Amino acid sequence: MKTKRKIRTARIAMAAGAGVLGATAFALFGMPSHGPSEPPQKDMTVDKAIRSEVIDGVIANLDRAYVFPDKAAVMGRNLRAELQHGDFDAVTSADKFADALTDALQRDSHDKHLEVRYFADSIPLKSDQNDSPVDKAAELSEQSRFNFGFSGVDRLQGDIGYIDLHQFGRPQGVAPKTMAAMTLLADTKALIIDLRHCGGGDPESVMLFASYLYDKPTHLNDVYWRDENRTERRWTQASVPGTKYGEQRKIYLLTSSDTFSGCEDFAYALKNNQRATVIGETTGGGAHAGGPHRLDAHFMMFVPSGRPINPVTHSDWEGVGVAPDIKTSAKTALDVAQVAALKQLLTTEKDPVWQEKLKSRILELE
Repeated sequence: MKTKRKIRTARIAMAAGAGVLGATAFALFGMPSHGPSEPPQKDMTVDKAIRSEVIDGVIANLDRAYVFPDKAAVMGRNLRAELQHGDFDAVTSADKFADALTDALQRDSHDKHLEVRYFADSIPLKSDQNDSPVDKAAELSEQSRFNFGFSGVDRLQGDIGYIDLHQFGRPQGVAPKTMAAMTLLADTKALIIDLRHCGGGDPESVMLFASYLYDKPTHLNDVYWRDENRTERRWTQASVPGTKYGEQRKIYLLTSSDTFSGCEDFAYALKNNQRATVIGETTGGGAHAGGPHRLDAHFMMFVPSGRPINPVTHSDWEGVGVAPDIKTSAKTALDVAQVAALKQLLTTEKDPVWQEKLKSRILELE
């Protein structure tokens, strides 16, 4: 479980720029760890005083900002009791202490976004405030290495568009990529969006990408922010740069158990307003949005303070994930989606030659 959590966090980090320790280095739906190809950082010894200081900071931030105040109180009491009981006394590694705190918090909350991280490099005092232009430029440079989440765009047999998304990067990078992809696929007859390796990202980019898939402004979800006691209404845009794909053609979303956070936000909204058919596995189940909070010079935590509210279900996917409309393994999801799309296209195809081509392709895939 810890390995899977670190991989998922690393994917979110790539969406947010793992090399930067400022506020924009943290996606609104998650907190970065160290990239999968980076060497392990230098560990640090923690004593009783450090453990007590970090736990005090965790409890204070939970009380101030965690999305559910009652759960924050329970987690705070349990952490304090475990500290006094000596449950953390044998943990002298900073990295393992962060993992132990994360395990304790997620045990009591079942919230996969609630996390504590250790950083060998000193964390600036204002790391949860606005970053400098230099930091923002560094983050964008890091995101560009991953093409802002666009892993691939293709046209599959039968005139089906295909976009492979691994995360939703920052809007200024996602905007031109989305416009280019939609222009390239404008004449396709159906669209498959692959979220099987999509670990999260920027919610503004989620809304921007979704805006290309609707003809008019559409209410996707709301977010209630506990720390600000306000509800944010989230609608798609009426107009976008370039050409909209629109809502007349079928869309299929591929999911896996690794689909998480902002990518689940996208899938949950399009599934429940019946814009897309979800094919694959139930997703990871991380719905709460939030931000990073500095605990001391070497520890930070991600505190979920926002709760999505879907206008159709009046709920979210926290802890349960997004269930597929067509359940199949992640490995076979692309083939299943192609068959579904081709069969739908076959019902309206008038050209006998193309009918045979569609039938032949279906036979190849089934």
